Amino acid sequence: MIFEKSAVAVVSGGASGLGAATARKLTSMGACVAIFDLNVAAGEALAQELGGIFHCVDVADPSSVAAGLEAVVAAIGAPRIMINCAGIAPAMKTVSRGAPHDAATFEKAIQINLIGSFNCSSQAACLMAASDPCGPDGARGVIINTASVAAYDGQIGQVAYSASKGGIVGMTLPMARDLADKGIRVCAVAPGIFATPMVQGMPQEVQDTLGAQVPFPRRLGAASEYADLVGHIVDNQMLNGEVIRLDGAIRMAPR
Repeated sequence: MIFEKSAVAVVSGGASGLGAATARKLTSMGACVAIFDLNVAAGEALAQELGGIFHCVDVADPSSVAAGLEAVVAAIGAPRIMINCAGIAPAMKTVSRGAPHDAATFEKAIQINLIGSFNCSSQAACLMAASDPCGPDGARGVIINTASVAAYDGQIGQVAYSASKGGIVGMTLPMARDLADKGIRVCAVAPGIFATPMVQGMPQEVQDTLGAQVPFPRRLGAASEYADLVGHIVDNQMLNGEVIRLDGAIRMAPR
């Protein structure tokens, strides 16, 4: 890994799915991982398994994020790596059965997916910027947010989810430019259809149908494949300001 041995990595939404796979990957690369999640039991269990730490953090609440990061700094040091995987995926049409989209549901998706990613990214970046530079390029840190192919190919019923993920896409380049003089890189990964706990909870025939929509490989993505890409972004200094689709060449149909 390009950062020093036992560099601190924070993974939001790290108790399950893409976040848990990422926490495992970063640990295997030598990082000391802090998991942020609202699922205390799962988060604590994974942190114990990996030899990391866990904090119950609501990413939509900037004060909760600040408290979590403060605890991380006190326990294991300032983060070099911030990975944002926390998110929700509500399904609701703009108008359905004569009623408009519930405003609170839309707002919640934006608060958790977009503002939550911003809260963690901006606060972690402030800590990174105060750290000593590392390596010949003077790197201080890397931030990776989780977008989605829904940012580009939003389906019927995904207006809130797509808006939140589109915001992450739009945030990537300007944030990378903001932080360039501080030696902090920013990227985003836009996964396609992955075998996350939400998808795995669907009937097997539904999962098979979803996987068959992927041109190649004709299957659902594995969380470990997302984590592998995160690991590569962390180590490849020229990856900056980029949103990378990880989707097997799928382009989502309207429904």
